[in-house]
Amino acid sequence: MDACTQLCTTAAEIATRSLATRATPRRYLVELGRAAAGVRLGPLWLLDAARGGRNRIPGRGFAPEFDDSTRGQARHFAGIVAVAARIGPGPARWASVHVGRDHPDTADGRLTDAAVEFTRLVASGRLPLADTSAWIARHLCA
Repeated sequence: MDACTQLCTTAAEIATRSLATRATPRRYLVELGRAAAGVRLGPLWLLDAARGGRNRIPGRGFAPEFDDSTRGQARHFAGIVAVAARIGPGPARWASVHVGRDHPDTADGRLTDAAVEFTRLVASGRLPLADTSAWIARHLCA
C-alpha cells in the first residue's frame, strides 16, 4: 500500500472513531495531524510543527502535481492540516510559504494549498468526516 492510500485509510479510521465519539471537526483534524505527521495533541504541538513533524506514513503515491520525489508528502499534508486546525488556514498557509519556503508553484506549495482547502471544508462542515478519506483519494492520490 502506498503512502497516499495509507493516508486515506488513516483518515477513514480517525473519522470512524470521531463519529462514534461525536468529536468535533477540529478534533478530527488535530488527530489526523497526530496520526500521519506526528504533531502531538497537547501544548507541545508547536515544537513538533516547527520541526516539520515526523514521517509516520513514509512513501509515495501522490498525484504528480503533489509529488516532490520525497517520501514525506503524507507528513506534509497532515502537518499543515494540524497547524491549520489550530491557528487557522490563512496563517498556516502563510507560515508554510514564508517560513517553510513552500512556494505555491511547487509540489509542496500545491500540497499546502490542498491541506488548507481540506481544513476549511472539514472545519466548516461542508466536507463530512465520513467523506474525508474519499476526498483525499480523489484530490491527492495518483
